[in-house]
Amino acid sequence: MKLIPTKLAGVSLIERVPHADKRGFFARIFCEAEFSAGDRPFHISQINTSWNEKAFTLRGLHWKDAPEAEGKIIYVVRGKIFDVAVDLRPSSETFGKWFGVNLDARSGAGLHIPEGCAHGFLTLEPDTEVLYFMNRPHIAGFDRGAKWNDPALGIAWPHAPEVISEKDEQWPELNLSGLA
Repeated sequence: MKLIPTKLAGVSLIERVPHADKRGFFARIFCEAEFSAGDRPFHISQINTSWNEKAFTLRGLHWKDAPEAEGKIIYVVRGKIFDVAVDLRPSSETFGKWFGVNLDARSGAGLHIPEGCAHGFLTLEPDTEVLYFMNRPHIAGFDRGAKWNDPALGIAWPHAPEVISEKDEQWPELNLSGLA
């Protein structure tokens, strides 16, 4: 696996390096030692999955406040998504910026999103399943969110959501100056 920095500080694209033979291939999608060797130590505490029946289903934008802030690694095991990370760390040089990438089961690429970043995705195909490696177990009461189409962020989603939860529809717009 290769960790490729993105335009957001600490957010990395994870590219699998397959070892192929007549059976197919084998590839690593996580190695704690490789993450710890860089500036992004990551210990898996919980693994979650979400299944999304329809294309253009939106989940996000979500994050958790300290002291329960969580980092995550996202992979698509079936289908395709447009995955987004938003830097909400006031001390970061990329504070208030976003990064989006298409992730799909065929390429096997993943995205590492550190603590202090919001996360959301839009499915681009029906029957899409997403796998989340989390560095903390879920603790209720620290959940935060922002509107997917917040003008302060200007995220260029590839399509408008057609399926969105009531909770995600009702998140407020961000006040970035209030976070700084």
